[in-house]
Amino acid sequence: MYELAYPPSHLLKYFYLRTLAVYFSKSASPKKATLLGLVQLLSESTIWIVMTKAKPHGSWESPITTSTIVASSVKLGDIILDETELYWNEIRPEEKGRSVIVQWKNGKCQDILQAPYNARNRVHEYGGASFTVHNGTVYFSNYSDQGFYRLDPQGTVHPIAVEKNKRYANPLYDPARNVIYAVEEEHRSEHDVVNRLVKIGSDVEIIAEGEDFYSMPALHPNGTHLAFLSWNQPNMPWDETTLSVGKLTKHGMLSEIEEIAGGESESIFQPMWSKKGTLYYVSDRSGWWNIYQEGGECLYPMEGEFGQPLWVFGMNNYGFLEDGRIATVYTIQGNDFVGMIDPETKSLETLDLPFTSYQSFKIAGNALYFTAASPSATQILACYDIDYNKLQCIRKSKELTLDSGYISLPETIAFPTEDEKTAYGFFYPPKNKNCRGTDLPPLIVKIHGGPSAKTTPVLNLEIQFWTSRGFAYFDINYGGSTGYGREYRERLKRNWGVVDVADCVNGALYLVKQGKVDPNRMSIKGGSAGGYTTLAALTYRDVFKAGASYYGVSDLEALARGTHKFEAHYLEGLVGSYPSEKNRYRELSPIHHTEKLSSPVILFQGGEDKVVHPHQSEKIFKALKQKHTPVAYILFEKEQHGFRMAENIKKALDSELYFYGKIFQFEPSDALEPIKIHNVN
Repeated sequence: MYELAYPPSHLLKYFYLRTLAVYFSKSASPKKATLLGLVQLLSESTIWIVMTKAKPHGSWESPITTSTIVASSVKLGDIILDETELYWNEIRPEEKGRSVIVQWKNGKCQDILQAPYNARNRVHEYGGASFTVHNGTVYFSNYSDQGFYRLDPQGTVHPIAVEKNKRYANPLYDPARNVIYAVEEEHRSEHDVVNRLVKIGSDVEIIAEGEDFYSMPALHPNGTHLAFLSWNQPNMPWDETTLSVGKLTKHGMLSEIEEIAGGESESIFQPMWSKKGTLYYVSDRSGWWNIYQEGGECLYPMEGEFGQPLWVFGMNNYGFLEDGRIATVYTIQGNDFVGMIDPETKSLETLDLPFTSYQSFKIAGNALYFTAASPSATQILACYDIDYNKLQCIRKSKELTLDSGYISLPETIAFPTEDEKTAYGFFYPPKNKNCRGTDLPPLIVKIHGGPSAKTTPVLNLEIQFWTSRGFAYFDINYGGSTGYGREYRERLKRNWGVVDVADCVNGALYLVKQGKVDPNRMSIKGGSAGGYTTLAALTYRDVFKAGASYYGVSDLEALARGTHKFEAHYLEGLVGSYPSEKNRYRELSPIHHTEKLSSPVILFQGGEDKVVHPHQSEKIFKALKQKHTPVAYILFEKEQHGFRMAENIKKALDSELYFYGKIFQFEPSDALEPIKIHNVN
């Protein structure tokens, strides 16, 4: 389990003894055989004469600090290709989460969107696809006013569509008409929000409306037709969507709109036209997101996922090569792969690339552009040339030089859970080349958000922050997660707070049975929906001894009544109809059952969060404080749903470590700023 460090003197002794062992092994005399055995014993024993420290798990010294995590770190976002010119946006914690548009020019990265502009939209609150580029001119949404702007090649910014209470996402440039198609979201009041497709030219005109949501406009290569997705409440886009195609008039208006695919219990993802004008799309009509072409023929049926849950705009999983083949990302049991499908032979060739997760997949010629990561490498933006089998790293999310002796690699775990089913996750054992434990390690079970989302096995410094200090870490894809087919995804229907909690509990107990973790020091953590599962697991089960909720849900009724439009009916599929099933909402809400919640909790919250309002965390904090359960509450006034500012990311992790130290009674090696933990001596 541990990689040990050897001082030079011990290494010399080891090699000297092994040399003697080889010498003696050439003779079979009894005397020399005895000496051989002694020398071999001494040489093997020397391995354990090492410079490691025996210390309790959790208290190990680690070079992976919170400063390491946020320093010179960016999150790489959407890739845009302007012919062969490459652009992308990146979120920079050190600039308070500003989203900067960057161009790759003459082999160098060049910022082209200067402060105070921030290329980020809030359509559906989660945003995505905030800009596009044509002939060097950038069109983008600006975060502060949600207006739509043009940035010309000389660097001058011009407003195009800046109107109070309107937001724009998913821009698509039409070169034949010199207009942009986009999704517009108008906030007439808190509970009156209208989404539609618009054309942005000299003014803004509606080209499609009447559905609750729109996404992924795709332009025919000849500019004759526009394909797009739409769906209506209470469905989420991974439940049921419709693919429509309309004919474009001379002025860019839509006519003769026809539904092509989708409908009841079918999720469509990423419509796209080939260079020859054939429409392709991803559908889960078979139970798996596979690629189809117009007419309904599946290109390569398999139990793998060629689509993703459409939480944000701008997702892309495939594109067309020069020879007509389709290069695509697909997922099997939580791991991503890149392959090439030949539409003629219906065959799939998987490329040998060193990554396990891909995002923002784009193609120019026979070159693939993508952001990707692996268990041993943080996210990068890369180009892979198929013709020359050449992989080029263009941009790293972080310049990182870290000894592999501190990097814990994930183990894929499949474990039994309720109703004789199997669930999945990635287990990271403690890893620190300078330390060895004196006890079984404490466990952190991490719950991803969504809950219709997934976790992937990639190098995440937040995970390594914990494992290098002696924690075991279980990143779980509970029932309801994506990447395992529609049936697995629908395990959570009307069972949120039940199936996910059971899987987290059973995953933790499985690790205990395997002898990997300390059953008396198991904690659970998660953000948003993961925060709800965290609080539910601590309330309704007694397996976990502590928890950390990041902007988590404690009151399902409050979420049903007060969340934003995109998720306004999400809970109907996860819990049940509201208010007709109000009792079920109360039954599954931790805030109404705090008498059952006796494990210590630390709560983190953004003051400007519009998805999970601060009162959700405040309610649970007050309730636990009153019943004398150890609890801490940390509010970041200027943060929203998810923390983007470097100082707040650092503060949250340091505070969580301090909290576990007090609850699990170990002394962290870090110099941590104390936090107020109520009801703890």
